[in-house]
Amino acid sequence: MSKLIRHFLPGQACFITSVTANREPLLVQHARLLARAVRRAGDKADFKIVAWVILPDHFHFILDAPNGDTSRIMQRRKLSFSGQYKNRTGNAGSVWQPQYWDHIIRSQEDMNRHIDYIHYNPVKHGLVDSPKEYRLSSFKRFCRAGECDLNWRENGDSFGNHEYGE
Repeated sequence: MSKLIRHFLPGQACFITSVTANREPLLVQHARLLARAVRRAGDKADFKIVAWVILPDHFHFILDAPNGDTSRIMQRRKLSFSGQYKNRTGNAGSVWQPQYWDHIIRSQEDMNRHIDYIHYNPVKHGLVDSPKEYRLSSFKRFCRAGECDLNWRENGDSFGNHEYGE
């Protein structure tokens, strides 16, 4: 397989999707390990997670890395989680699909659309009926900050047919 070269510039926010190997549904059960892996990556790089959601076999987040080191942050996060997961479970196989999907956020409208997609994703996948019912996302943090209504999308409005790296 050829090596994918990614070009991130300082100050660019990026929407990221990472999927488990064979779409194994292991992330919800091990969400604390994933959070710990993100914190460990943050010990070595300056970044902020703008919005996030953890689903059984993949996660989405918007990463704002002021130094443009998104690839290194993702590598550290995947390695850290894989090591912790293998130590805990004894699993010797691959944990992640080899690559991840990224999209550079180009405008505030693009940012808002991707934040909405992240928060609606558990509904899209049939895990809950409303974003407020899902605990492994930044949705309630956005609501507490006054950036979102807790009852957003509760009336069954479809979100559209955007795939965003799935």
